[in-house]
Amino acid sequence: MSHSNSKYRVRVTKDHLVFSAAHFITFAGNICERLHGHNWRVAVELAGPLDENQYVFDFIALRDAAQQIVAELDHSLLLPTLHPKIRVQAGPTEVEVRFEERRWILPLEDCRLLPVEVEVEENFGQWAICTRPLGQEAGSAT
Repeated sequence: MSHSNSKYRVRVTKDHLVFSAAHFITFAGNICERLHGHNWRVAVELAGPLDENQYVFDFIALRDAAQQIVAELDHSLLLPTLHPKIRVQAGPTEVEVRFEERRWILPLEDCRLLPVEVEVEENFGQWAICTRPLGQEAGSAT
């Protein structure tokens, strides 16, 4: 039986893959909502060929890697480094964030500078998903 045309995926989501973090978004060109927080639930999905054990990826290793990321994001401010209108500039101890005339100065240790979100649930039934090919490098903060 040939698997050459088959696609395989592994997906992990658990009740403990949850973190609390603040964020804000922009919309309608020039509207920026207020800084606010959520409890975020995370799911991770990988696709690829089967390995010698007939796995795409080991569930336990994927779960543990996701848990490490969730722990790093917990109780922080999520900042998008590739947003076209939000400017994020990290210094040695502080992060400056600008949107039009608004400006925030925050402790670097409280911020997580993110080039991409894989998949997060902001609220039950309210998901954000970004798909990026494996190996594609993210840009740097400006």
